[in-house]
Amino acid sequence: MGSIRRLIDKASRNRLPVLLLGETGTGKEVVARAIHDSNPRGQFVPIDCGSLVGTLMESELFGHVKGSFSGAAENKKGLVELADGGTAFFDEIGDLPLEMQVKLLRLLQEREFRAVGSLQWRKVDLRIIAATHRDLKIEVAAGRFRKDLYYRLNVFNIHLPPLRSRKEDLPSLIDHFLQPPQGMGGFYPSQEVLDLLLAYDWPGNVRELQHCVERMTAMQSEGALQMADLPSSLRNHTAAAGLDRLADVVANDPADLRDVPEFHLAPKSPVISLPQSEVAGHEKRWPAPQSPVISLPQSEKQAISAALASTHGERGKAARILRIGRSTLYRKMKEYGIA
Repeated sequence: MGSIRRLIDKASRNRLPVLLLGETGTGKEVVARAIHDSNPRGQFVPIDCGSLVGTLMESELFGHVKGSFSGAAENKKGLVELADGGTAFFDEIGDLPLEMQVKLLRLLQEREFRAVGSLQWRKVDLRIIAATHRDLKIEVAAGRFRKDLYYRLNVFNIHLPPLRSRKEDLPSLIDHFLQPPQGMGGFYPSQEVLDLLLAYDWPGNVRELQHCVERMTAMQSEGALQMADLPSSLRNHTAAAGLDRLADVVANDPADLRDVPEFHLAPKSPVISLPQSEVAGHEKRWPAPQSPVISLPQSEKQAISAALASTHGERGKAARILRIGRSTLYRKMKEYGIA
């Protein structure tokens, strides 16, 4: 993120087009506003390209003159004219229809536009920042995005990495989102909650983290945030991930789990058919197989038992295998009656 801050500073020193690339929720609009605020001139006008639909799309962007179409009772300024002297931020530029891409290309090249129903071209002085979560090279190859517009926009590009690739930023981001409103008490995550947040991959990136922290603080009045304050989707994801990790441990080193009653490892020897008389004598030793579908509590109990067996009862190591806090392990052991 340090290199991105330096790019923001360089981009703010000129009026060249800037293209912001990155997954949804990585903070592209935050960066666009930072570029504008570093050298503020005029207004910052966000334009959501995904919402520009229908026949009024051109009017929303470039405005119209009175009488240009049915319902045009007076002259109206468009978003581009509103951004004159400032910054126009085209969010999700990859969603802009091809017919509007042509008009945007002229705006970039000639710094002029024409309102709907007008015969006059109007000059504007504005910085254009565009952002998208799409791969524009793929969009160009598929014919959904104009190649000339792509090269015109891609003068100064900044790629925002997903949150899962910069986990070291999580504590700072969490502290930022935990800043309490004036007059309210402070919040802070328990170590167990912080470990879980650091282990999660955050597919929704910074936006998902912000919503998660806001939800947790809404559940509390003051003090440490606990596991129970987490959104249920995050708790369920973490429980499933813990079972997957344990399955990997079992697959890599099943010998440690040989004596755990909940886990029955298949014998490596081939299956031999026995005469019916011998099968009768082995009924108690070889019970009928049960359904492989088990409930989540059963899975958690088996996972904890297996982890304790693999570590010879060392609870600290078992907690690290399952990637949960010791307090959670103790609580689950008590809940499932595991000695």
